[in-house]
Amino acid sequence: MNPHVAVIGVSQTRFEADKGYEAIIETVFKVVREAMRDAGINRDDLDSIVTSSVDLWDGRTASNQMLTDVVGSIMKPESRVAGDGLGAVFQGMMAILAGASEITLVVSQCRGSMGDHYEISNWVFDPIYQQTLGLDYLSAGALQANHYMKQFGISQKECARVVVKNLRDAQNNPYAQVAREATVAEVMDSPMWAYPIKEMDAAPISDGACAIILASQEEGKALSKNPVWILGAGSCLDSHYLGDRDLTGGDALIRASEKAYAMAGIRDPLKELDVAEVSAAFSYQELLWTELMGFCGRGEGAKILQEGVTSMGGVLPVNPSGGMIAGNPVTVAGLTRLVEAVLQVRGEGEARQVRGARRALAHGTTGCCGQGQYVMIVGN
Repeated sequence: MNPHVAVIGVSQTRFEADKGYEAIIETVFKVVREAMRDAGINRDDLDSIVTSSVDLWDGRTASNQMLTDVVGSIMKPESRVAGDGLGAVFQGMMAILAGASEITLVVSQCRGSMGDHYEISNWVFDPIYQQTLGLDYLSAGALQANHYMKQFGISQKECARVVVKNLRDAQNNPYAQVAREATVAEVMDSPMWAYPIKEMDAAPISDGACAIILASQEEGKALSKNPVWILGAGSCLDSHYLGDRDLTGGDALIRASEKAYAMAGIRDPLKELDVAEVSAAFSYQELLWTELMGFCGRGEGAKILQEGVTSMGGVLPVNPSGGMIAGNPVTVAGLTRLVEAVLQVRGEGEARQVRGARRALAHGTTGCCGQGQYVMIVGN
């Protein structure tokens, strides 16, 4: 693929359990300002803006209206994606590819602390037949985890190793919410939330925001000495009803990955990618998603983790930032994965930098149990 869209600026906040000390517009203003500073532009240079947020999390209808001033969308086109931030990047990328924009800001924010995560996620389900059952992201995730673990013989301890790896690596990430040494025994002893998911198996409630600046091929070369190019991208949406899809089959992620790999000219992702940032709200999902993205065979996600393949210093480090287990808000997680991927390709990962990283994968997901999947490959 001849790359036509560049990432020329990135920024992210420190992720915290509660950012109640500042208003949402203050948080967003900071990441927008830093992303534009990183890109060397100002608000007058922006042609369009894409925001990512969800009304339920912000406690108001059309919540993006409060961001108009701080994102610079007065008298400029703004699109809003009520879902994962990486999905918002697809929207911004398409505006540039269609010739409707030369420079686009994409910003995502969420205040998980302002509401009950699982009560809100109950609203995702059918209001007549499924909401009344009490289904939410946690209970549905438990269904998916049980199916996956039984199908491939995965143990709870193998899932716990994901938590240990990510919290350890998060100690190198100044933006991480939770970063420390942990043990498998500690994860196993944490309170059971919905079998087999325990408290430490789940991403913590988190507040924060991040932003990126996209540019056309011409503007990317003119404005940046070191642009990071979008080499491939794929997305796919699976059925809404859980019973209408195989929860471990992963058709949406398989198709999204294959599309992104084909565009980027990648045949063997394990050998041709240098680092991967994967959105996994629960520990088992990191194992399942890596299998579906072709890093290994089905049922072998735990094996390559135990062998160190996906650890720092391994063949393909997965989530050197700590990932969602270290704390990223819902809707912001996918865009954070892209920000981290861009930093890796630019060689600016600091203590979490993967040596020689030239191609990185960013992954985002929306909906329940990976209903919607986004995969993006970036490189220089």
